[in-house]
Amino acid sequence: MTARTIAVAGCGPAGLAAALLLARDGHHVTLFERFATPQPIGSGLMLQPTGLAVMRELGLTQEVLARGARVDRLLGCTAEGSVVLDVAYRALKGERFGLGIHRASLFGVLFDAAVATGIPIETGRTVVGSEPASEGGRCLLFEGGTRSVRFDLVVDALGGRTPLAPPTGRELAYGALWTSLAWPEGSALSPSTLEQRYHRASQMVGVLPTGKRTGGGGAEASLFWSLRLDRLEAWRTAGLAAWKAEVRALWPATEPLLAQIDHPDRLVAARYAHRTLSKPAAAGLIHIGDAWHSASPQLGQGANMALLDAYALRQGLRGAATVGAGLARAVALRRRHVALYQALTALLTPVYQSDSRVIPALRDRLVAPLSRLPLVERIQAALVAGLVGRPLARLGLHA
Repeated sequence: MTARTIAVAGCGPAGLAAALLLARDGHHVTLFERFATPQPIGSGLMLQPTGLAVMRELGLTQEVLARGARVDRLLGCTAEGSVVLDVAYRALKGERFGLGIHRASLFGVLFDAAVATGIPIETGRTVVGSEPASEGGRCLLFEGGTRSVRFDLVVDALGGRTPLAPPTGRELAYGALWTSLAWPEGSALSPSTLEQRYHRASQMVGVLPTGKRTGGGGAEASLFWSLRLDRLEAWRTAGLAAWKAEVRALWPATEPLLAQIDHPDRLVAARYAHRTLSKPAAAGLIHIGDAWHSASPQLGQGANMALLDAYALRQGLRGAATVGAGLARAVALRRRHVALYQALTALLTPVYQSDSRVIPALRDRLVAPLSRLPLVERIQAALVAGLVGRPLARLGLHA
């Protein structure tokens, strides 16, 4: 295999995983990060069997298991207690489960591995674009007018607002407020369940166990509150007490978490967009993770899809006669699964985040009873686990 010079822009899960996989294959990789000190952005997430398969390939399974919280079930109910969503990983073959983990913990595991591997990391380098270079290569352009040396390949892992790709897609009306809190021991909340409560599709509160972060401390949880972002200022004006009353009315068991929130700044607003690049690769350039495809978090696939993209890139470049051929193969390995989950997420988002009254009524009265059938249980579990479309088999991975 020909060793390539590769620039990876972005130190999120996609960029770090791609850098590790490619460096371990003998490529000369350099990471570029805009922060002076690389750091994660965001709260908790779920590593599904797909993402865990890539972490196992990286040899980092024990590290993430030690920092995360095993999740065996997803449970969603109305405020009245009717079960709307009940997905158990036991419906799948083998020992399958999800892992709730804080983004800082996942970042720490991947970043420490990148440092241990000796991958050069250039910090304080804000990427603003790229330009073609000789022999099909590419240079990165930085804020301030400087440019990088020529690389055989640039990997864009800069997220949904990447400057390396043309604008596409649409912003979603609903986002979420989130915060990380100490796990309330002795509460009615389950430490192995992602739980949610709904009022129609316009209100939702969720609690995800996220394990223990690096540096000590006890177990944590991520609390999420669905919110139309054009109502964010009205939420701030109404005040913290009014919001807590809303959450408490929807789900009284969250009281031990609410008691820890003493200022609105403890809650961060997350914005979502649904976008998919029709051409995720060009001469000397490939977009992975949210830079290629982003969606609402309803199916919890973001980080997992990013890890699969990184692994597909490694597989695509292996044995490829040219970088272009390797990129074409990498995109082909992922395109079907990406398209499938982008479509499914777009279809399901209004069921849980919208102003509709009809859709959640159908969800509660028709879909919920059907979901208790054994076949439907297995389909739901495979969908949440990221396994619909058999992405692991296509990549030669095992769950």
